[in-house]
Amino acid sequence: MQNGKLLSWPAPPLEWIGHTNSISCIRYSPNGCHITTASYDGTIRIWDADTGAVVGAPLEGHLDWVQSIAYSPDGRHIVSGSNDKTIRIWDTETGAVVGIPLEGHTGSVWSVAYSSDGRRIISGSFDTTIRIWDHKTGAAVGQPLEGHTGWVWSIAHSPDGRYMASGSGDRTIRIWDAETGAAVGNPIRGHARSVVSVAYSPNGQHIASGSFDTTIRIWDAKTLCGYLDRCTDLVGNWLREPVLPAQGPS
Repeated sequence: MQNGKLLSWPAPPLEWIGHTNSISCIRYSPNGCHITTASYDGTIRIWDADTGAVVGAPLEGHLDWVQSIAYSPDGRHIVSGSNDKTIRIWDTETGAVVGIPLEGHTGSVWSVAYSSDGRRIISGSFDTTIRIWDHKTGAAVGQPLEGHTGWVWSIAHSPDGRYMASGSGDRTIRIWDAETGAAVGNPIRGHARSVVSVAYSPNGQHIASGSFDTTIRIWDAKTLCGYLDRCTDLVGNWLREPVLPAQGPS
């Protein structure tokens, strides 16, 4: 690894041992030098991506399973969400907790993410809501985003920072205006079971979703169309025919 670029495929140890319970989430640092893991043992660990060696002590503070972690865009902080219904921010250099836990959710925090500019944190919870937080102050920004009728399993920010996508146990995907928190268009339907993972393509043109129904679906982020699915535009108007991208997802 040099300047965050993979020059050759590393040969780290086959097993990185340290956690004492299931690993729920794994993330690379933005520069690719570290791998961070969250576990049902209630801790977060940082590992050297080249050697597999543990970096520092486990990050401890959550009182229950750690479900989700995310790096800030500059790599200086990690945010975590837990079954203890809180969100915590960590300094990646020192491993210290930054500020006090972010509290407000009434159910497990299953997904956390940073905005593309690092100013906001978003969280999805089993209380069926999404919350937005100020990264610097830890204060809640606006009211909880309500609309899902099932657990919020996954959330993602669009690369340009304008929108957020969420996947839920109500089998839908919803798009939200990142600035106002308003729902954008109608819920995206197509999956037959809970939508447990959502992600934007790097160019922001597509949204991918994964579900307990064993399928993955690709949606046009502008028209909210899925392949062979009925579509809405961003203001919720039904389109007579699906508007598919000229080429497949990049």
